[in-house]
Amino acid sequence: MGTGVLAVAAALFFSVSGAFAEEVVFATRPIYKDGHWYANISYFARDAEEKTYEKGGGLYVVDTDTGRVRTLVEDDEGTVRDPAVHYDGKTILFSWRRGGSETFHLFTIQSDGSGLVQLTDGEYDDFEPAWLPDGGIVFVSTRCKRWVNCWLTQVAVVHRCDADGGNITPLSANIEHDNTPWPLPDGRILYTRWEYVDRSQVDYHHLWAMNPDGTGQMTHFGNMHPGGLYIDAKPVPGSAEEILFINSPGHGAREHAGHVALVQVKSGADDLSSIRNLTERAEYRDPYPLDHDRFLAARGRRLVLLDREGREETLFELKRDRRRLELHEPRPLHARDREPVIPKRTDWTRATGRLILSDVRAGRNMGGVAPGEITRLLVVESLPKPINYTGGMDPLTYGGSFTLERVLGSVPVEPDGSANFEVPANRSLFLIALDKDENSVKRMQSFLTVMPGETLSCVGCHEPRSTAALNTGRPKLAALERPASAITPVPGIPEVLDFPRDIQPVLDRHCLPCHDYTPHPRADRGPRAGGVILSGDRGPMFSHSYAALFAHLQVADGRDLAKSNLAPRSIGATASPLMDKLGGGHYGVEPSPEEVRLVRYWIETGATYPGTYAALGGGSIGGYYENKVVENDAEWPEARAVAEVVDRRCAACHEGLTSLPRASPTRTASPSGASTTGRTRA
Repeated sequence: MGTGVLAVAAALFFSVSGAFAEEVVFATRPIYKDGHWYANISYFARDAEEKTYEKGGGLYVVDTDTGRVRTLVEDDEGTVRDPAVHYDGKTILFSWRRGGSETFHLFTIQSDGSGLVQLTDGEYDDFEPAWLPDGGIVFVSTRCKRWVNCWLTQVAVVHRCDADGGNITPLSANIEHDNTPWPLPDGRILYTRWEYVDRSQVDYHHLWAMNPDGTGQMTHFGNMHPGGLYIDAKPVPGSAEEILFINSPGHGAREHAGHVALVQVKSGADDLSSIRNLTERAEYRDPYPLDHDRFLAARGRRLVLLDREGREETLFELKRDRRRLELHEPRPLHARDREPVIPKRTDWTRATGRLILSDVRAGRNMGGVAPGEITRLLVVESLPKPINYTGGMDPLTYGGSFTLERVLGSVPVEPDGSANFEVPANRSLFLIALDKDENSVKRMQSFLTVMPGETLSCVGCHEPRSTAALNTGRPKLAALERPASAITPVPGIPEVLDFPRDIQPVLDRHCLPCHDYTPHPRADRGPRAGGVILSGDRGPMFSHSYAALFAHLQVADGRDLAKSNLAPRSIGATASPLMDKLGGGHYGVEPSPEEVRLVRYWIETGATYPGTYAALGGGSIGGYYENKVVENDAEWPEARAVAEVVDRRCAACHEGLTSLPRASPTRTASPSGASTTGRTRA
């Protein structure tokens, strides 16, 4: 290609902290159509032929002194991305979807264009690679076989492999995306983690760190505060704490576009005042720190150089062409020192890891929790979606969790607040602190992962990351006086609760006498008491009872509210009015202890409607796609039957804003719940 499509805008410049004259490798490709930062690999759920990526572009090197450009890879039908220069300054690692194929794989090539080698293959996408000081490669991959919980594209999480592509190993159990891993000066891996854990699907995608074997996963910056996508992060040379990154506004922009920003993490992982945007406009991508004061970045078709004051010079610019190519991932071609090598701490012959907690009462926002009040920890697993067709949380929940959660069981907490237990390795887990009556006191809203054979410890619940273990004056924590506990299943509680199967029978036995459509012989107050219907009759999406419980605020889950580290007993079953009504003081309602426990654990695990992702209309299969009903699904025999019942039984009362959809797997607009409860029982 030479310089036919490329032109130098400025070869030398001196206003930005001195002259710069180096070779820079970069990729070119068109901007993809989807607006999400992550929806740029693979295909959309409805049709494997509906691709997320765009075609065209290649991998090039520009000499910023002379303006000469040489082509390393060019592929009009393929897609090239993510170059990463080896410590030797010559070997370039990158991701390439070759024309005629559907998946991205890792390749290496020498800076002179020789020695092209393919490292990975198969049906999965491997991309965003970086070299590791131990000689391996870290990257993200769709080998995790999961789907975005609130969109129609695949998930990729952190993996590693050897330099030749062998020994591919997952390092993350995230059920949502990880992105842009890169080594820190101490040898750990810095990366972006997106997670829900019943906080918010669009607000928590910040910086985390792990060891190169996946152990020691811990927040690095930003996890306590909602908003902003922190991505493409790299350490500033000469500093152990300063990070250069893209601060992409809101839920993030396509191709990671945002402000080039710096953050000093030495003041703590949650100090937002440590962030300083260097650019006014949020239209930059892929920053790379050359030294303490100068940073490369991509801006549209331009390669630019920035200083710490945000002053900018254009080094190079692509010419306009019909393919709408833009410049991506500029990296200098120079040698650099390796970071320290952290020894492996994993044992892949084991299926579990170990967790040690010093004192469950130690931490932020734990006021009012008495010594010995917390007696057990409930261990819950967030389950990945194998496929997803919707951008909403319904029809999994009504304004709540996007994710099914599995009850693994519980472990004891000693009187001194300590715990010591084994958990399944490389799984997305969170803990709920329970009192002696199984009431929830405090819950995690980030997931934790323990790698095989790893021992991971924490000080308490939500303690600041800079907090050291407390000196209790005792020779040893009580939990360490015994072997690690195994997780004990909760008696009588299914691993995954299903509202129609597990909860509706409780309502039928104890609530319908007063909360049905018609009088009941045992009714104390007559039908429709308080205007609340708890019948199991099915609406277009949920049962009447499920919609009513949420519409009348009977479940205090606090989910999707973008808040972190809530006060003890402020969410979960403990704070839910429904539990008070099952406690014996509500018109003589006295369910059995077993029934109360079913409702309790249903609330604690997300209060979802179906107990499986395979439920019809559950966001996994059916005609509900991208928050819309697929038009031809109205012709299904089932859909016609629903429409007939809605017309015959419901239309006379449900008019205007409360009118009901006539096709079953659809979302309704009314927040009141009225439009979700049309009777469908013929």
